[in-house]
Amino acid sequence: MAAAAIGHVLLVEDNPGDARLLREMLNEQRSPRPRLTLVETLTEAIEYVGRNPVDMILLDLGLPDAAGLSAIRQVRAAAAHVPLVVLTGLDDESVAGLALQEGAQDYLIKGQIDTRGLLRSLRYAVERKTMEWALREEKERAQVTLNCISDAVACTDDSGEITFLNVVAERMTGWSLEHALGRPMAEVFRIVDETSRRPSGDPDDASRVAPSSSILIRADGSEMPIEASSACIQKHDGLANGAVVIFRDVTAARALASKMSHSAQHDALTGLPNRLLLNDRINQAIVLAPRHHNHVAVLFLDLDGFKQINDQRGHATGDRLLQSISERLVACVRGSDTVCRQGGDEFVLLLSEVEQWNDAAVTARRILQAISDKHVIDDQEIHITASIGVSVFPDDGADALMLIKSADAAMYEAKEQGRQRYRFFKPSMNVRAAERQSIEEALRRALERHEFALHYQAKLSLVTGAIIGAEALIRWTHPTLGLVSPARFVPLAEDCGLILPIGNWVLREACTQARSWMKSGLALSTVAVNISATEFAKKQFFDEVRQILDDSGLDPACLELELTERVLMDHEELATAVLLRLRNHGVKVVVDDFGTGYSSLSHLRRSAVDALKIDPSLIRQAGPSGRDPMIIAAVISMCRSLGLRVVAEGVEALEELNFLSLHQCDEVQGYYLSRPLPAAEFAALLGTGIQVPGLMTPAGQALLAG
Repeated sequence: MAAAAIGHVLLVEDNPGDARLLREMLNEQRSPRPRLTLVETLTEAIEYVGRNPVDMILLDLGLPDAAGLSAIRQVRAAAAHVPLVVLTGLDDESVAGLALQEGAQDYLIKGQIDTRGLLRSLRYAVERKTMEWALREEKERAQVTLNCISDAVACTDDSGEITFLNVVAERMTGWSLEHALGRPMAEVFRIVDETSRRPSGDPDDASRVAPSSSILIRADGSEMPIEASSACIQKHDGLANGAVVIFRDVTAARALASKMSHSAQHDALTGLPNRLLLNDRINQAIVLAPRHHNHVAVLFLDLDGFKQINDQRGHATGDRLLQSISERLVACVRGSDTVCRQGGDEFVLLLSEVEQWNDAAVTARRILQAISDKHVIDDQEIHITASIGVSVFPDDGADALMLIKSADAAMYEAKEQGRQRYRFFKPSMNVRAAERQSIEEALRRALERHEFALHYQAKLSLVTGAIIGAEALIRWTHPTLGLVSPARFVPLAEDCGLILPIGNWVLREACTQARSWMKSGLALSTVAVNISATEFAKKQFFDEVRQILDDSGLDPACLELELTERVLMDHEELATAVLLRLRNHGVKVVVDDFGTGYSSLSHLRRSAVDALKIDPSLIRQAGPSGRDPMIIAAVISMCRSLGLRVVAEGVEALEELNFLSLHQCDEVQGYYLSRPLPAAEFAALLGTGIQVPGLMTPAGQALLAG
């Protein structure tokens, strides 16, 4: 299901510190950023929603003029259509549970709120409220339909015998008026108590006919739930002269009530239990576990790269993929277990009776395999993987909240270690989770605080020995941690979606800087920028590249975009179209880290790429410790035969450099030549060039080859 938009948020909070913290968290949301209005009392809140439309109410349960359930009821009375999320202290968590029964969509515990959890809770609240109103409209439509259908009517005389049945009564009882006339009411209108199955009421007694739990036994023996009422017909002397019984079929109404009850505890898209039902089942399992001498395991599952599928193939395909995954998850567990969709692409599984920890591991492995098998949607094959975190009661948490939190932390550990794997929770993960959260919070502010910078690593031509290009590499100086490695923050930026604004900044900054150098007369042919899978899958990617080139004034032929072969293979259909548009516009495309993936050279040639950048792991084979240097020689030869330019990165020794030169590699870069430099230092390097003692000249290479 497409992510719900959070528009205008009304925050009802009298604590300035809490209000400021929540405002900062909401301001960290990417576009569109929620609009926040703050009021400090319930009276102000009710007055405000009476005059202004809002999309979400965030309500503190400890206000000066109202508190607890009373505050919730007043807000619900004033704005029943607006999604409501309540804020409560740790001591009032039981009240928060009652808040959900009063109509709140979710609750957040102060002191345990983080940005990701807040935004996720608000989005899911909007989704649940939207579905709740859709179901309410369905109920109202059904009610109108039922009201348009006439009720069944049956009349008796003073002896209790049938004198009239209307058409609806004939249909419901299965008796025609002709056959029913003169028969006792109890014979035609046979009703029994739904629970006890005993005869229910007395048709001749208007005060006792057909309680709400009655079942009508029709002429053919079939049964129908009904609601009925009756009234006496009196003669002029006040004595009874018969009765009129009015009854209706409530089958549809009961089915709809059952459906709404189910919807309140289940996800609308997949039909799986939702968070409310899951928490209840986890807590029940915790109570029973000691009696049965079992453990309780919770698995937190997050899909890897689901956003890219949504962006590339559309939300309708994404929704069907989620449904397919839900079916596979249910098939992987026992009937006594629970599979829950938290929202988005997150699922939580409860294994209610686990004898040994390894049982949870077996289930996790089975789930990873089931999800990674191809999904066929609209005749298209989709491949996706998942990362799983596992927590176990009682070691990792004493209640549902802590078990889910621990499993969530373990899941992020699995993602950081390569994805498509599972990890059991360890206490140290809480420390890393807190550190990751801290870095993510700082990362969200890094752009506006100008904490990013670009360094440039030279690319050297092995034909001329001159610097012909540069690769732009991002660097982040944290205000307290200092220089943070890209390997540490880039994957985190990809997970939380920040890679899009950061990547846009890198591309714009690199193009602007390269244009400045060229305009000042420095010899530089190209600047290369790495592009992530998330950026490449974005529908507006080509348009953004073209706009940045127009704004910076850089010739498109001077820009190289580096993409890994995995990105090109995972987005094969999209890549073909986008790469062709880039080539037609003059932009060059380089396949980065070649040799680490699974693509063929001929396939990449058909993909309209201009060059291959050989991974450092292959370059090592050309050095003094290399076991088979002819592997890289063969790769270079095949690339040249296909008309592809060859770039070797990670060169760290003269032996590697001369080997690459001998086998006609076009370009090289690496720490042996130059480390990545700030813009000012790189400009100076462009002026002086790079001197490499011992590098063979082209003539020397030819002589040696002969």
